[in-house]
Amino acid sequence: MIKLYGTPNTRSTRVAWALEEAGAEYEFILVQLAKGEHKQPAFLGINPAGKIPTLVDGDLVLSESAAICTYIGDKFPQSGLVPPVSDLANRARYLQWCFFAMTELESSLWTGEKHARLPKEKQLPEVLEACRTEFDRAAAVLAQHLQGREYAVGEGFTAADIILARILNWARGCGVVLNPVLENYANRMLARPAVVRATARESQSL
Repeated sequence: MIKLYGTPNTRSTRVAWALEEAGAEYEFILVQLAKGEHKQPAFLGINPAGKIPTLVDGDLVLSESAAICTYIGDKFPQSGLVPPVSDLANRARYLQWCFFAMTELESSLWTGEKHARLPKEKQLPEVLEACRTEFDRAAAVLAQHLQGREYAVGEGFTAADIILARILNWARGCGVVLNPVLENYANRMLARPAVVRATARESQSL
């Protein structure tokens, strides 16, 4: 059985969501970041980087949420989470928006959050301002792309929507006011039944 090591309401939620969309059987294994369990030998023996989410499927150990979600889509092609290689154009577009999500949207958000966690005397307003500017610039590109679209890629829901919607929700949690196009898009994606099942599965581990 697939094992997902994670913590509720983190990047591991993306993977749980994908697994629920795919109808996969899996075990969610809680890694308590607040207690430093990701730095303990038991978990480092699974993922030496000490990062979550980590997915274990037989001999395969995989990290990086976008890569894991793509693997799930390929493993369960009936889910439609990832366009098949035979649909080369849409698969390329899928990869484009996954890479955009991680390198443009999430990177500035995560850098800003890490900087905000520093002691006040080490924080630089210029860094936080730059991160917000970069996020807003990327968000504007995404909003333009999503204008008049139901989903990020093609005519159906994919794992790219999982990644994008969760990042947008994270931004809202950081106080970012989203463009109405992005707000509506995030709300639609996060209202899917698989999201409810994923968050419930995570909560049961606490």
